[in-house]
Amino acid sequence: MKNKNSGVNSKLIHSGGFEDLLGSATTPIYQTSTFKFKNADHGAACFTGKEDGYIYTRIGNPTIEELENAVADLEGGFGGIATSSGMGAITTVYMAFLGQGAHMVSHNAVYGPARGVMESLFSKFGVEYDYVDTTDIENVRRAIKPNTRLIYTETPANPTIGITDLKALAKLAHDHKIPLCVDNTFCSPYLQTPLDLGADIVLHSMTKFINGHADIVAGMLVAKSEDHYKLLRGIMANMGCNMDPHQAFMTRRGLKTLGIRIDRAQENAKKVAVFLEAHPKVEWIRYPGLKSHPQYELAQTQMKGPGAMLSFEVKGGFEAGKVMMDSVELALLAVSLGGIETLIQHPASMTHSKISREAKIKAGITDGLVRLSVGIEDAEDIIQDLDQALQKV
Repeated sequence: MKNKNSGVNSKLIHSGGFEDLLGSATTPIYQTSTFKFKNADHGAACFTGKEDGYIYTRIGNPTIEELENAVADLEGGFGGIATSSGMGAITTVYMAFLGQGAHMVSHNAVYGPARGVMESLFSKFGVEYDYVDTTDIENVRRAIKPNTRLIYTETPANPTIGITDLKALAKLAHDHKIPLCVDNTFCSPYLQTPLDLGADIVLHSMTKFINGHADIVAGMLVAKSEDHYKLLRGIMANMGCNMDPHQAFMTRRGLKTLGIRIDRAQENAKKVAVFLEAHPKVEWIRYPGLKSHPQYELAQTQMKGPGAMLSFEVKGGFEAGKVMMDSVELALLAVSLGGIETLIQHPASMTHSKISREAKIKAGITDGLVRLSVGIEDAEDIIQDLDQALQKV
């Protein structure tokens, strides 16, 4: 955007900086694998970086670039790198900073596959790791080793909704000259901008809130510095986990309504959280908008709103939670999150099933924990549906 001081909703619609030659109101889908050069010298100059130009869609594409620029603008970073999935973004970060003998410190309640790929794949190549509760910065301090090359966290955490103090964590990381990567999927840049709080890289599964319609899979990295941007982009292109143009078009379209969708879902989530907190069949609930949340005060200063994600435990443990989830009628029993529809799922047996039981217990992922992604339906209907399901427990 020409006006860098524009409000967030204006940026959601107008950021990206691409001007179509024919005046299209939306960036067209450049559905092409390769691009024609003006002449041989132009082709050579594009490959050396002496001239701007598109070469091959795996490396760069106008439709994808417009989305990358828009998200980077919203996050306040140097540049964005779009990937084919959230896991593509995560793997790119791991590949950029972790090699044989390197060590990573991460949140023990991080997105299940982010931990799973480290434990099952990267460990085979000599990468070391420690998973700790990063909501207590002292846990991170104790876990740092001379070979620590990355600190990777997620806040609010998936699925425990624990909140990490990003300013404090960034200071600790930088005191040890370690880059900090933050998964910002649960908040999106509408509610939280980790780069402004000291992070070096921010990561999104754009499958979730940014796209918001459960119809694409996509990821995004935004780097604060030019050096990290170049490193990450090069690795993404070499690994081939690039986004495709149609995927980018769909995601950019979803991004335009991020603000009104989150406002509505968040308003609903506040009402649902109050209902669940008072329900006799609910053991506990974690929602950043409730004063009962352990990091409520931190959430008030670090986030622009409590969001639409919450977790709770049904009295009676796993079997009770299973009955409840099998009884919902409006909510969809499905993984993923951040869409216009309310989704409910059981992390211990679904998204975090590949993590050992001992690790789940340490991370606070109990057998009875239920994760709820609140949608934009009528709040009264969501509450009625949860109530009738709980009554069957």
